Amino acid sequence: MMLTASEQELLERIRSARAARTPVPGAAAPVTLEAAYRVQAALGSGRALRGFKLGLLSEAKQRQMEIREPIYGRVYADMLLGPSVSLSRFLQPRVEPEVAVVLRADVPAGTVPSRARAAFGGFFLALDVLDSVWQDYRFTAPEVVADNASGGAFALGPVLVPETDLPAQLRLFLNGALRSEGPTEALGDLGTRVAWLADRVGGLRAGQVVFLGSPAPAVPAEPGTVEVWSGAGVLLLRFEP
Repeated sequence: MMLTASEQELLERIRSARAARTPVPGAAAPVTLEAAYRVQAALGSGRALRGFKLGLLSEAKQRQMEIREPIYGRVYADMLLGPSVSLSRFLQPRVEPEVAVVLRADVPAGTVPSRARAAFGGFFLALDVLDSVWQDYRFTAPEVVADNASGGAFALGPVLVPETDLPAQLRLFLNGALRSEGPTEALGDLGTRVAWLADRVGGLRAGQVVFLGSPAPAVPAEPGTVEVWSGAGVLLLRFEP
């Protein structure tokens, strides 16, 4: 993939910040959203793709970022967490509760929402560990897209559940204290979301996982136990210093 000089400069800035584990100020990078997705793809060169994440789902957030649709990031195998992880691997981690869908069939570009929904194989409770390279999470839309939609790491719950058992509410606890919650209906129509994503990425594959965004605010991570709770079960993850 050939990048322009501006795109290459943005790519190297993100890579250097992650290598140093030091956030850097946003600089209103002079690239378009389309160019930012090329930078995002270049960041994943040589890594095993496992799926995608959705972000900026609400119209209010989109207006704030001066865009008219959600954004997406890529999920790689090396981003999926086990039962514990050290916070030292991140720059400025924040966590938010999510649900993720695993696909049992391909979803080609151009698929209508009802057929995209028919490809759903089940859902997991999930955790998105956001980790922006941009200091204090201050960024433009192209900057957050180029930085893989702030994707730092992800965790999946232990049980696959059918859509009929999706929770009405997601709650996130840190060390036993409720820190964030929100209704899953805020995610919108899931078939429409996945069909939109398939159009943007040139199709989705069976076995891929799509993290569907969060209905709850992200909160700073801290050492201890993080718990995503719903009527569908519990996801537990231990954050070490």
